[in-house]
Amino acid sequence: MSKKTSHSEIDRHLKKFSGVQLETLQHLRETIRSVVPHAKETMSYGMPAFEIDGNVVAGFDGFKSHCSYFPHSGSVLQELDGYPEWCKVSKGTLKFPIGKKMPKSLVRKLVSVRRRQIAEKQRELASVRPKK
Repeated sequence: MSKKTSHSEIDRHLKKFSGVQLETLQHLRETIRSVVPHAKETMSYGMPAFEIDGNVVAGFDGFKSHCSYFPHSGSVLQELDGYPEWCKVSKGTLKFPIGKKMPKSLVRKLVSVRRRQIAEKQRELASVRPKK
């Protein structure tokens, strides 16, 4: 899944893009960073991602005709609604046009849902572990 990564590895990955698409991706990167400033930037599944305590909470990447936000969970996107009309939502991907900027409020909600899911899973695992 994820591995130790330096900012330069993500910077190298983003050098594949240029112009408006690079600006769009850099904006999303900075937005995620502002929402979770303590998160570690990493690469996960070949894309830039943000990790907290070993759990990826957000990822993003660019493609030929769009950019994508990846919550790293198949249920985060279904928990929210009110997406901008220019977003295309699928089970695990939020696609958006090159040049459109993801609202910080939306990124905050997406990361919040993902972090809640991780916390719930950790509590669930802790409750079924045998006590020593």
